[in-house]
Amino acid sequence: MSYFRHDTAVVDDGAQIGDGSNIWHFVHVCSNAKIGKNVSLGQNVYVGNRVLIGDRCKIQNNVSVYDNVFLADDVFCGPSMVFTNVHNPRSFIERKDEYRDTRVNKGATLGANCTIICGVVIGKYSFVGAGAVVNSNVPPYALVVGVPSRQIGWISEFGEQLDLPLTGSATTRCKHTGQVYQLDKGRLYKLDG
Repeated sequence: MSYFRHDTAVVDDGAQIGDGSNIWHFVHVCSNAKIGKNVSLGQNVYVGNRVLIGDRCKIQNNVSVYDNVFLADDVFCGPSMVFTNVHNPRSFIERKDEYRDTRVNKGATLGANCTIICGVVIGKYSFVGAGAVVNSNVPPYALVVGVPSRQIGWISEFGEQLDLPLTGSATTRCKHTGQVYQLDKGRLYKLDG
């Protein structure tokens, strides 16, 4: 085994887990899950069958990653945040054939206790604030908060809010890394160099 698994964790036969990953207390990983390298699954995490978790993701305590949730590399899932996979659940109606895909792109942060409603796309390096309820797509590098979530700014790959308006055209630098970001027509881009 090229990963660490705590004695209380259950990893079903067939699950694929990358080298260097850590699976902590009371975790359950289902048989068809695919987990990348150097991933951390905190206490009491559940990972469903039709789940893909990229390299270096950190999934904090009490998070359930249900079927049809796909996390790219370097995603952070804060403590007790929530994914859903059925838009209109009823206990007496089976809707497993209606699961909606949820995609979280590279480097995104999902804050503690936030809820991600199924079927949305979370843009790369975006930041969802603690307790937010996300029911629509989040653009790359966007900072969103509230219930329902709304964008209040832009965030760097380093994880610091950028000094930019929400719309229009502007350019700024990340104070920590010096990376240059350009806002153009409501989209933010990191410039090379």
